[in-house]
Amino acid sequence: MSQQKPLNLPFDPIDRAAESWRAHFGPSAAMAAVTSIMRAHQILLSQLDGLLKPYGLTFARYEGLVLLTFSKTGALPLSKIGERLMVHPTSVTNTVDRLEKSGYVRRLPNPRDGRGVLAEITDTGRDVVRRATRDLMDAEFGLAMYAEDELHGLFDQLRTLRVAAGDFDGSSMRQDEGHGGLL
Repeated sequence: MSQQKPLNLPFDPIDRAAESWRAHFGPSAAMAAVTSIMRAHQILLSQLDGLLKPYGLTFARYEGLVLLTFSKTGALPLSKIGERLMVHPTSVTNTVDRLEKSGYVRRLPNPRDGRGVLAEITDTGRDVVRRATRDLMDAEFGLAMYAEDELHGLFDQLRTLRVAAGDFDGSSMRQDEGHGGLL
């Protein structure tokens, strides 16, 4: 798996920063947690993008392909892609442009909206999703160091943040026995 070169520091720089924070500003738990999340994001994105590079994909482009794979017809309006991936329309346009250049999607006029555009996954795109997904699954999405119950707990912890940010209405979460919690 391609990833960043290990830093191998003799101390935890985030813990060290938290100590300094406490001395200068007061309680540091939130600062340490957010800094850890941001560092984890960097590590995971580097690992996942490294796994996807042989396919000409980034994780963002892979997510777009997977979303199209999950759709009933293999095609979605660009606005729906942005909504589902929670990204700005400009990012969707860029992602679809790149996927189209790679031959993984094609643009079609939206038959329900004369001005709208659909992105439709191609057979080549479906094949690359299957192969890339196998690689990501084999690498456990970079999270092999966690047990399954820890992964569920991590998901639940971060979902609380997403609900508080207004990503979705938390009251709409349903019980999911396969997940072990609310969805």
